[in-house]
Amino acid sequence: MAADPTLKRLLVTGAGGQVGTELAAEAAAAGFAVVAPARAELDITDEKALAAAIAAAKPDAVVNAAAYTAVDRAESEPGIAHAVNARAPGILGRVCDRAGIPLLHISTDYVFDGASERPWREDDPVAPLGVYGASKAAGETALRAAAPRHIILRTAWVYSPHGNNFVKTMLRLAGARDEIAVVDDQRGSPTSATDIAQALLALAASAIDAKATDAPLWGTYHFCNAGVTSWCGFARAIMGGAEARGGTPARIRPIPTAGYPTPARRPAYSALDCAKLKSGFGVEPRPWAEALDDVLDRLLKPAGGIERTKTGNA
Repeated sequence: MAADPTLKRLLVTGAGGQVGTELAAEAAAAGFAVVAPARAELDITDEKALAAAIAAAKPDAVVNAAAYTAVDRAESEPGIAHAVNARAPGILGRVCDRAGIPLLHISTDYVFDGASERPWREDDPVAPLGVYGASKAAGETALRAAAPRHIILRTAWVYSPHGNNFVKTMLRLAGARDEIAVVDDQRGSPTSATDIAQALLALAASAIDAKATDAPLWGTYHFCNAGVTSWCGFARAIMGGAEARGGTPARIRPIPTAGYPTPARRPAYSALDCAKLKSGFGVEPRPWAEALDDVLDRLLKPAGGIERTKTGNA
């Protein structure tokens, strides 16, 4: 059956990731025609391939949800991280600009150093602590230079029923351990990939309808679920939600960052101020605990809970 020519068309890169998976599903449910090539089908660092894919798909907007997100591994793979996170957004921006198509791009709270006592605003100076954050900050700069009609959406602490993320890790560990040690001195806002996808769709609809002269629309915005907690507080909420759905949770033991050394430094405080998004588009994030409940409902059957299998003394 031929595609409906009246539907707004989105091309989504990174459709196999957490946000990309949710975005493709939410966009289709909202009445968009979605083109979502797999990573093996489209190399976002190849300008000719991108130009050909966009020419073939004829999208009304492009959403770049592709990213290198292995924060610790990026410290030993800076070339790969920068190819995907820094160079590719500029390449994609040039292709979209030539085609007259708006580009929406996802960035991260890790562009900030965490040395703040209030949620970060869009115009705060970036100062990433590691390779991942630096590569994402460089990608923002490259996109701004390449495509005036762009929207950068920074988000934080992403999780979903898909892929690898903190929620799924905690649920898996709870099946093997009585106690889990979790960092309690890094604070931020856990954010559901579904909610990010819905925010992106609102932005995409506005971007598609906008004229090139709609300067106030274009630029950088923040989106994360409302409220601030620590990784330890997040873990406790996950365990509480699992128990309410029939699981046997592990105890969560708070530890300092120094007690869990990692190759990459994390920002101590990375909550994002989302007021600009609300005032510009009417998008108001819901509380993170509410969004977590929805994801746990999808991950855990109320009657079955967590399958609990002990594995040695781990």
